[in-house]
Amino acid sequence: MRIVIALGGNALLHRGERPDASVQEANIDRVTTAIAALAQEHEIVITHGNGPQIGLLAVESAADPALSAPYPLDLLGAQTQGMIGSLLARTLHDALPGRRIAALVTHTLVRADDPAFDHPTKFVGQVYPYEVASTLARKRGWHIAADTTGWRRVVPSPAPERILETDTVHELLNSGTLVICAGGGGVPVTADQDTGALTGAEAVIDKDLTAALLAEDLKADFLLILTDVPCVYAGYGTPDQRPVLGATPAELRRGGFPDGSMGPKTEAAARFVERTGGLAAIGSLDAAYEIVHGRSGTLVRPDLTVA
Repeated sequence: MRIVIALGGNALLHRGERPDASVQEANIDRVTTAIAALAQEHEIVITHGNGPQIGLLAVESAADPALSAPYPLDLLGAQTQGMIGSLLARTLHDALPGRRIAALVTHTLVRADDPAFDHPTKFVGQVYPYEVASTLARKRGWHIAADTTGWRRVVPSPAPERILETDTVHELLNSGTLVICAGGGGVPVTADQDTGALTGAEAVIDKDLTAALLAEDLKADFLLILTDVPCVYAGYGTPDQRPVLGATPAELRRGGFPDGSMGPKTEAAARFVERTGGLAAIGSLDAAYEIVHGRSGTLVRPDLTVA
């Protein structure tokens, strides 16, 4: 079975942890343990979030006196792909001796006129108290929004149109390679209508929506979205909270999940299942093997109702 795995940004850096390299290196072992068992039995493509990491690089770049201007988000996203891809590749190399593993810097085409550029919604970087976040916003021209435990920077998140390296990923899979790609949703680029020339975009694409598109293009059988909760919850954080263990795309969309957290994950799962007839699931990183085998998480299945 061909499985595309989307790792949440919390996989390497949990909420509240210091963004030190040593912390992320320690957390990577947990990721490897979760994925290695699946990789023994299936073809695997791994995508990953980069919100904490790109936010950190953006702060450092903005504060660097050697720069006349901060690095743009597309280049910072490429840096996070290299860093996180290297960490994943090294640990998986040790856990899966003899297995070919490749970490690929990947570009995702977006529309230059996507309305998301005028309405930033994608959280990046760390959580701040409101006073600190508002000061940074004034100083650095940021947009900020309330997250679950504080305030964070938000940036544009245009819809992914096409992953430019999909054919390369397909060839690597066919050669038996475990592929790490489309990190942080891919490096966002726009294409000139006349020449096709690529230009980086000041944005961070949602990695779950990119993972769904990648899984569709690769003809994957299963899209596995891993996060820090055991499953999707209806009424999350309220007295009426209840687990959603199975749903169709239509049922997920009726759940009204928030854009800043579970919304993109449920939409990505719904899109993949609708467009391919395959299966998707959302659940905890530590239960990855159990989720694929139907023993944990939220399973998203096709709606087989005949009109």
